[in-house]
Amino acid sequence: MTTTCSTSTGQQTGDPEKQDYLDCGSPGYVAIEIDSCASTAVDETNPDDSTPSASEVKKEIRETITVPLQDFPRGYPLLAAFQSSEPSFSIYRCFNYLHSRVILELQDELRVLEKDLTKLDKIDSNNGNEKRLGSRANDLKQAQAEKTESKRAKLIASIRDKLVNYDEILVKARELNAFQRPSNRDYRSFRTWFWNEKPIGYELEEQFIKRKEDLVTLRCGREWGGFDGLIEELVRKLHCPLMQKIFTTPELRKKTNNKYLYYYSSSRIEKLVGIIITFIIFILLVLPVVAMYKLTSIGDRNSIFDAIGILVVFTLLFSAAMSLLTKAARHELFAASAAYCAVLVVFISNFGSQNLQQPVHA
Repeated sequence: MTTTCSTSTGQQTGDPEKQDYLDCGSPGYVAIEIDSCASTAVDETNPDDSTPSASEVKKEIRETITVPLQDFPRGYPLLAAFQSSEPSFSIYRCFNYLHSRVILELQDELRVLEKDLTKLDKIDSNNGNEKRLGSRANDLKQAQAEKTESKRAKLIASIRDKLVNYDEILVKARELNAFQRPSNRDYRSFRTWFWNEKPIGYELEEQFIKRKEDLVTLRCGREWGGFDGLIEELVRKLHCPLMQKIFTTPELRKKTNNKYLYYYSSSRIEKLVGIIITFIIFILLVLPVVAMYKLTSIGDRNSIFDAIGILVVFTLLFSAAMSLLTKAARHELFAASAAYCAVLVVFISNFGSQNLQQPVHA
């Protein structure tokens, strides 16, 4: 959609069939359509200004700003820039021990409050004050008659506040435990960069990186995390100008001038992995069909048993490929393997029945 404007005097420029002019409330300026994809403001009071061409407008739109890592001062600015430059480097401590300590403290405080509430209820029950237990209104009325605050209401209010705090921390701790742990490859890359750059000068503040069992990553778990990591490692080992051009973007190449630090486009790695997985699936589907076709076409009894053996072998290979190349759940793995096996069984049964129906020539 192109938005155009007119001056306060109502003058128009350009072809009226191609442009609609709307009053923008800014006298002396008009928006001119350029190649049906952008608009720009031109000062009509200065006739010497030239309208930018469509190529210049497209170039301006495509231009991006990337701040390289070396432009950040050493210290926490550099560390924050590095950890935010790539999701695999977003590794932080989750403080599981401290979460457990806080939860245990609140748990015991709630236990004490629960004990006090039970004790208060028993006292009222033993003293014949069942009305206070059966009605909140009666409890508040009797406390008002005694010109005092209801102990039960005050205690329950305290329990409520503690319980809400306890539940919030418990839920947050559960969500934190669901975070992905950094892979060995990402953790090793992070440690290597940390050792080479030494962004923080205070030793105690550097210790968090050594608490591997307490680290989490903000990187979302990918469906085939292990296999794509293997492909990414292979691309890194084959690093050259051609590989860099294929698997990186101009923005990623601007992030750093460190020759030992490479940024690869995750979307391009995903496309390569998708192509490889598609090729593997194609092989696992076509190869057993061709092999069993040749065996069943012979028509003897042993060929059928050989075809069944091929079915078992390739079903195991398919299950192994699903398990290694994807992060499929167990029920998904079982369903996919059963469907694959069913396709091959139908193929064997069809060709086996055809061979049995063929006439025997003397």
